[in-house]
Amino acid sequence: MITKSKYTFLIIVLIIFGLNFVNGQEQNEENKKDNEKLYKQLNFYNLRGTNAVDLALGTSLITGDFPEPKPEFYFRIGYKRFISEQFGIGFTYNKYNLAYNDTYYQGFMSFDLNLEYLISPYTNISPFVYGGYGYNADNDFETTGAKVQGGLGVEFIIVDKVGLKLFGEYNYVMSNESNPIIMEETDLGFFRIGLGANFYFGGTKKKERLLEEVDTVIKSNYIK
Repeated sequence: MITKSKYTFLIIVLIIFGLNFVNGQEQNEENKKDNEKLYKQLNFYNLRGTNAVDLALGTSLITGDFPEPKPEFYFRIGYKRFISEQFGIGFTYNKYNLAYNDTYYQGFMSFDLNLEYLISPYTNISPFVYGGYGYNADNDFETTGAKVQGGLGVEFIIVDKVGLKLFGEYNYVMSNESNPIIMEETDLGFFRIGLGANFYFGGTKKKERLLEEVDTVIKSNYIK
């Protein structure tokens, strides 16, 4: 009976030890994941920030049944606010021209609101996609129309807080039938392609809070 009791006790001790070992391993894995997440977030705020000034130059090109469409001037300036590391909301003012053949040349502007998704926010190079709604008008606001737009591109962080980007977008304007953007068509589609820069700022307080969390995790692991 005594021998049997010893074996039973030994088995119980081994089970308890095994359970503690498994729990410890799971806890270490959770701590490792938490650490990786914190360092990723810190890297975002080192490279970028919660706000950005958006500048770009490029070309615009009309689409549809227009003879000999010609690339024309395109410029934009805007502001972007990141609501998370991956999602940002941006507002831009866009100035551009459209032309085809030698019969049509017109200057336009648009005010666009976009939701942007940054695919790899923790690295120096990240593709991005965006889309949204806008308001389009000619230079004299004589012809106007609501529009939708969508685009994609890639951003290169050349130094902390400064990113160069290349992007292209398609725009579709729903013209007012009584006063169309271009007389030959009711609706209008065009491409805009640009090379630009994002100048990031903000996020200092969030970065400080993350650094405090990192220090807490490091001290906690050290104590263990």
